[in-house]
This record gives sequence, structure tokens and C-alpha cells, in this order.
Amino acid sequence: MNFFRILYCIVIMFISVCKSQPDPIEISQMTKKKYCGDNLSKTLSTVCRGNYNTLSKKTDEAAEVSEDHPDLSPALPTNLQHIPLQFEVVPSQVLIKNSENFYKLMNKRRSVRNLSSRPVPKEVIYNIVKTAGTSPSGAHTEPWTFAVIESMDMKEKIRAIIEGEEETNYKQRMSKTWTTDLKPLKTYWIKPYLTKAPYLILVFKQMYGVKSDGSKKLHYYNEQSLSIAVGFLLAAIHNAGLYTVTTTPLNCGPSIRSLLNRPSSEKLVFLFPVGFPADNCLVPDLHRKPLSEIMVEY
Repeated sequence: MNFFRILYCIVIMFISVCKSQPDPIEISQMTKKKYCGDNLSKTLSTVCRGNYNTLSKKTDEAAEVSEDHPDLSPALPTNLQHIPLQFEVVPSQVLIKNSENFYKLMNKRRSVRNLSSRPVPKEVIYNIVKTAGTSPSGAHTEPWTFAVIESMDMKEKIRAIIEGEEETNYKQRMSKTWTTDLKPLKTYWIKPYLTKAPYLILVFKQMYGVKSDGSKKLHYYNEQSLSIAVGFLLAAIHNAGLYTVTTTPLNCGPSIRSLLNRPSSEKLVFLFPVGFPADNCLVPDLHRKPLSEIMVEY
């Protein structure tokens, strides 16, 4: 009997949440006392209020862009045409061979900080960025900007910004545990690769986009979409025969965005120096987890 009383109380509270009343958990004290008892009523109200606050927070985060920009318009046209997919069914043995070859290629990928200034054809960089641009994105909003830096003057300015912030990061902002973990990798606030590499690719996340008519469009899942695109970018860099290291310039975003004259709708997330390894390049003798440690089958 107690079970049904508890269940009834939960259902009433849930319905109240769904109706989005000013206080969605509020039920008359008489109802709660009659069916739940004073103690159970207080407990369930506390739990439900906690869940409601969590849900409200998530909803607020999802609506953050639209609240700041009430002039947002739909990301895609309502009359979007759908066309037949062009594809071929690949035989199983070819599937296996293709997947094995790609794994072997990517398993040779290493993060390289000691890069050469040896020239790289710019067309290669174009193809790499175009490949990253084929990545899926929420509502096909493509919320990314890839800033390609070749100018030595610009690279020197970027290096000055990053090394200035990184010195502060290492000496003041980063915990001792963090800096201790980085020591075996021999990474410090001095970043020679920023001016040595023939190209820098800076990846900006677009919080929202601007259409040709000047209206803004919401970029759904921009963080996830950008992360997938960066995976494509890394694979394309390695597939081309070049090397890079993934960096996230801490506290440098606003200054670099201003330097490159990027709009306030964009946020710097990643920076990739791209080129060939130096002749004397060394990398840490690291090993990747086996399949048994990264995959679970059901």
C-alpha cells in the first residue's frame, strides 16, 4: 500500500513539473501530507526540486544563444530538398582491408613539437582544411573557421601572445600536479614551433552564424561539431604526410581573435602548427591502450 502512495505522489509531482508552473514542484500541503506523509513529502520535494533545477540549467544553457540574440533565424530552409544518396556496397574483405590500412596509417601518427621550416605546398593545406570541412555538424551549421597563418610577422605576434600567457600559466595558474605531469613530455612556455612551422592552423568555434541577409542562425552542438571536424583535420594532416601537435592556447583567445580581426561570435579553441618533422626530431616513447581497454562490447 505504501508503494502506491509513493508512486501516486511522484506522479503528481512529475505532472506539476511538466506544466511549468511558477513553482513546478509546488503541491498543496494537504495533498502531500495526505498521500505522502510529512517526511516523505519533504524528501521528494527536495529531490524533485534538485532535478528540476538541473533540467532548468540545461535548458538555459541550450537557449543561451537564442536569448542573447532574439533575431536568430532557422539554420536550414524549411523547403530543403532531399536527393538520392550515391553509394556502393563494398565487399566484406575490402571493408576489412580498408579499415586495417587506415588504422595502420593513423597508428603512426605522433604529436610533434620539433618541426622543420621546410616549405609545404599551400594546396596541401587547402585540401586538409577542405577535408575538415566535410565533417558533420548540428543542423549542417558548420560552426568553424580555420585561420591559416603563413606570414612570419603574424606568426611572431601570435608566438609573443602565447608565450607571454604560457609563462604566467606555468608559473601561476597551472597546478603543481599539472606542470609535473607535463615535465616528461618536455613541454614549456617557450614554443619555437609557432614560428618554425611553415603554417599555423587556428580553429575557431562559431557560437552563431550570420546569413547573407544579416540575420543570425543558431549553431546547435557547436562544441561537438567542432571537435569532430578537428578529428578530420588531424587525420588529413597525417594522411598528407605532415605532422602537428594539438594545442589549446590557454587565456590567449581574446588577444589572438583581436589580432586576426575575427568577430565576437568566434572563440579560439585549437591551434595546430603544421609541417615536416625536424631532422633531429625526438618523440616520447609512448604506447596506446589496447582495444580491450578502450572498447566494451554488449
